[in-house]
Amino acid sequence: MTPRDPRIVLARPDLAASGLEGAARAKRFVDTTPMQIIRPAAALRSAPDPTAEQVDQLLFGEMFDLAEVANGHAWGQARRDGYVGFVDADALSIVGHAPTHWIGTLRTFAFKTPSIKAPASGPLSLNALVCVTEEHNSLAHAVGLGWIAAAHLTPIGTFLSDPAGVAERFVGTPYLWGGRDSLGLDCSGLVQQALYACGFACPRDNDQQATLGAPTSSDAQRRGDLVFWPGHVGLMMDSERLIHANAHHMAVAIEPLEEVVARIRAAGAGDPTAYRQFQRSPASTR
Repeated sequence: MTPRDPRIVLARPDLAASGLEGAARAKRFVDTTPMQIIRPAAALRSAPDPTAEQVDQLLFGEMFDLAEVANGHAWGQARRDGYVGFVDADALSIVGHAPTHWIGTLRTFAFKTPSIKAPASGPLSLNALVCVTEEHNSLAHAVGLGWIAAAHLTPIGTFLSDPAGVAERFVGTPYLWGGRDSLGLDCSGLVQQALYACGFACPRDNDQQATLGAPTSSDAQRRGDLVFWPGHVGLMMDSERLIHANAHHMAVAIEPLEEVVARIRAAGAGDPTAYRQFQRSPASTR
């Protein structure tokens, strides 16, 4: 059989999704159950252990195709980016209402009643998905959450237009391996969040993202272009400056590309491996 990327194939030696029968080897095949994330954010881990590596992060309202639950851990596949892993079972619920809006600001809170003085939960991060049922003054009621500032919500099917501008909102956000919410994210998580908000589908890891767009040269950079190194990616703010979540600053930072290239080269990681000019023909990720 052709080798498959285990990060995005819901199969392991003892269990696999029924749709892979005949294409993957497993002792048992099961139909998956569609579930939704009901926490502001939930870690997707490499093993059924709360101390295991966080390989991805799921946001409120996102879909998760569940294959197995054991000892409080759910194994399955994130539908939005296809990543496979384990998530706390209590972060999931049977699919209820389809989302009508997505969080269009960096982060926001949900209030228990239609008052900004009411107890709040959250925060909910950019690109979380919610179902709005009614509005009262400047607040909108989201199922399973409460009341959110209507100005912080964007209707499904409406997108932003500038990935670099979206990424800039995260400046100063702490670096977090596997993260992709407003409280912490890694380099590919930043790129993914920026592209999602602009209506583009985007895989999770930087080597997968290196297939996006079209090749361009190191001397033809423009705003929104992607620059790749082994294990790292950033977005160009213009022809000279890069924005990236990085372990040097342990945060999202903007700095001259020339300085980033020199620092990474001096650390022994080499020069950029690819420059990609992103195609601006959005395909919905909602």
